[in-house]
This record gives sequence, C-alpha cells and structure tokens, in this order.
Amino acid sequence: MEKFGFIVHPLTAKDFSRKFPVAKNWSDGFVEGIMKYIPPFKVSNITGIESPKASAEGWFVGCPLTSRQMVEMPEPYVVNKIIKAGKVAEKLGAKVVGLGAFTSIVGDAGITIAQNLKIAVTTGNSYTVATALEGVRQAAKIMGKSMDRANVVILGATGSIGAACAQILAREVRYLTLVARNEAKLERIAEQILKSTGLAVRITANTKATLRVADIVIAVTSAVDSIIEPEDLKPGAIICDVARPRNVSRRVAEIRKDVLVIEGGVVEIPGDVNFGLNFGFPPKTAYACMAETMILALEKRYEHFTLGRDLTVKQVETIDQLAKKHGFKLAGFRSFERALTVEEITLIKLNASSRGEVKEEVG
Repeated sequence: MEKFGFIVHPLTAKDFSRKFPVAKNWSDGFVEGIMKYIPPFKVSNITGIESPKASAEGWFVGCPLTSRQMVEMPEPYVVNKIIKAGKVAEKLGAKVVGLGAFTSIVGDAGITIAQNLKIAVTTGNSYTVATALEGVRQAAKIMGKSMDRANVVILGATGSIGAACAQILAREVRYLTLVARNEAKLERIAEQILKSTGLAVRITANTKATLRVADIVIAVTSAVDSIIEPEDLKPGAIICDVARPRNVSRRVAEIRKDVLVIEGGVVEIPGDVNFGLNFGFPPKTAYACMAETMILALEKRYEHFTLGRDLTVKQVETIDQLAKKHGFKLAGFRSFERALTVEEITLIKLNASSRGEVKEEVG
C-alpha cells in the first residue's frame, strides 16, 4: 500500500467554520486570529484508491491559514507553518506530499519546503496543466469549436506554465497567439515553437485587442488583479483560467451567459475512494493537483516532481501518461469554485448562438 499526504487550508474564514461549526458565528478576523495559533493537524484519512497497477491511501493535512493570511503574513512564518504541515504528513507515513491551493504559491513554490522535509514534494502543477488542456479540448467539442480552426490565445505565454501550454498546443492548432509584456521573450518562444513544430505563431503585448477576437483563451498570467472583463470577450469564447489569483473577473460569469469560463478539469479517481472530507466535488473526484500526488504514490515515484516556477512539456506529458496508466481521467469542469454541468455548457452555447444571430440581423 503506497502512502501520500496532501496539504489543504481554508480559502476563507468561512471554510474553517464548515469544519468546526462552533466558529460559525465568529467574525472572520476572530477566526483568523485563532488560526494563527493552531498547529497543522490531520484532517482526514483518504482510502480506497485502486489503480490497475497499485493501491494507495493518504491523508489530508490541514494548514490553518486562509488564502489572505498566506499572502499578507510574513513569508517565513507562512512557509514554516507549511513545513510543519509537511512534517505531520511525514509522521503519518506519507512518502510524498502535495501542496494544495496557496501552499504551492507561497515563497519559492515548494523548493524551501522540500528542502526541509524528508519526503518527496510536488505542487501538482504539471497535471493541472495537462487536465486544463484536456478540459479545453472537451469544452471546445461541446461548444462546437474545432481546435484546428479556432483562434487560440495564451495570456502569460512567457511564464513556465504558459510556455509549456504553447509548446503543446502548437502541435494541434493552426492559429495561436502568444500574449505577454516582454516581447523579446515572446519572440524567443515563438522561434522555439517554429523550430519544434513548424507553426508560425503571432505575438503581441496588446491583451484587450487580442481577447476580442479569441475563440479559446488559456489565461496563466501572474497579474494580481483580474485582467479579463465581460466586455473583453466575443460570444461563445472559452476561457480556461489556470492562474492564481484568477485572471478572469467573477463579473464575467455573472454578466456574460454566452461565454464559458473553466478552471481546468475535475479528475475521476480510480477505485472506491473515500476522502473523509467534503470539498464540494462530486463523489470520487478531486482537483488535478491532488491527483498528481496520488499518481506519484501509485507509481512509487517518491521524488520531487513539480517544484518552483519552472515547468517543462516533458513533466506535463509524463504525468499525463502516468495518469492514464493508473486509470485517472477527466470527469467534468469547474467554474468559480463550483461544478459545471454539460447542460450548463450547452446553454452557454445556445446563448452564444442567439447573440450571433442578433448581430447578423442588426448588420
């Protein structure tokens, strides 16, 4: 039986009260004040993971800090608390630990944490990218878009995730635009893509103009604030927001019922898995970053896998292949922290078609 751990934390103070109902009526500030003094702890036991090749069990380990605290509190304090959570996983018997949500972003994205633990560490970003791209492909089919004819845009293409997405998508699309502020870096990536795939991609620093004609957008910039607003998008556009903090404004989902925003895929876990924790997903499904940790355990690949700000195409392809080997697969979509059904996506497609017809009549 292979063993793993995965570090989770409350995104908001309200999430903490879901686990501990006694805190339901406490103010956010009071809850956060208390959490600073609570040490990391075992949240639940994860059982029932069975692939055709191996079986695994694991533990969710809680790191009691909200997203806001992780961003605003002194970095050394936050990193040290995450390390302590990792040590809880060690004591439980985990041989690899995954960093969930903001624990994978703080500091140097897991490198310091890995240096202070005796077990393997991964952020899960490789499988996150793999499932995000697979989600885009599936969403495009539902929305009636052909990947090889769509105008595909990658925002933040000079970052490691964006560059990896560009290299992979360049093999399957004909119209690819890379967007970033540093045009010199964009030119280097475009040259690499031309040499490796033969595709001549377009590069630009003009985000807004590019978005207005995009059919499919992969958003992976490191912007602190939202950069994609409702008025930026054409009817029927598909946006996959891989960035944290999010690149897409929540107003897009509220106002534009004719565009599809997804945040990557929901992953179906092989076996009769019981997480012992309700994090808002359908039964037997999980985040891709969680799944990456499970996959590494099942494969007995107890080594640091996805760490730091660098991400290669090889890592994405490797974890995707291992996922298929062990029976992991995409099971659905997420949009702004909730599951998105095929029926909802079909309605978005109908709304987009209606808007297109109105435009033609006006013209």
